[in-house]
Amino acid sequence: MSFSIQFLGTGTSVGVPQIGCDCATCTSADPRDRRRRTGVYVRAGGTAFLIDTPPELREACLDYKIRKVDAVVLTHAHMDHIAAFDDVRRFNTLNGKKPMNCYAAPETIASMRQIFPYISDKANTQGLFRPMIFFKPVTRAFRLGEVKVTPLPVVHGPRTNGYLLEHAGKRLAYLPDCIEIPPKTLARIKGADVMVVDCLRAREHPTHMNLERSLAALAAAGAKRGYLVHFSHDVKHAEFSKRLPRGVRLSYDGLVVRV
Repeated sequence: MSFSIQFLGTGTSVGVPQIGCDCATCTSADPRDRRRRTGVYVRAGGTAFLIDTPPELREACLDYKIRKVDAVVLTHAHMDHIAAFDDVRRFNTLNGKKPMNCYAAPETIASMRQIFPYISDKANTQGLFRPMIFFKPVTRAFRLGEVKVTPLPVVHGPRTNGYLLEHAGKRLAYLPDCIEIPPKTLARIKGADVMVVDCLRAREHPTHMNLERSLAALAAAGAKRGYLVHFSHDVKHAEFSKRLPRGVRLSYDGLVVRV
């Protein structure tokens, strides 16, 4: 049975190219160096959902012909991962004007209610176009259709979850924003078929993994295949790829990974 993720964006919080930057990556002709902010679209059997709603979500959905979204899962409430949450309202309409579930840590939901105070699980009484959302606190594993979704706490800054997705005997770990993966989280993803992990750049950063940390995490998890994500403009795709060991690849916008 089909199980895949598609990278809607693979860039860090400012995107690539950066505004007003003329570096080799920001002016690159390689389409893999053009990066929206990070998020993915998951398809498994008859279920489809988003992990995060980054600022360019609408553009990505148009480019990649995404018309089906059954739910949204959030990693944390940084704006580069939630800024386009309002665009989810279009999927309310496509789903028959029905509310949609959004799964996130309780702390993330509290932030979402502050940032988007107009969101409700009911249609607007004045006929205004607003997202209709049931916020579902994530404290343990849950199911989205045929997919078991397990939260994976990581160290990043605010409360942040990665997620382990399991479908038809296949396991994918998605950890796009972190500086550290706690031992309990690492134990849960041992031997995953695919692991997607944060890799901002080669140099150290206070809240994101660099290349050395990312490769060490992949090795410790024993993932069969690894994909790096959430790059700054310090990462030029063609050149950076040469530094990777066998079984590890750089993601890029639009890439579909079948598990």
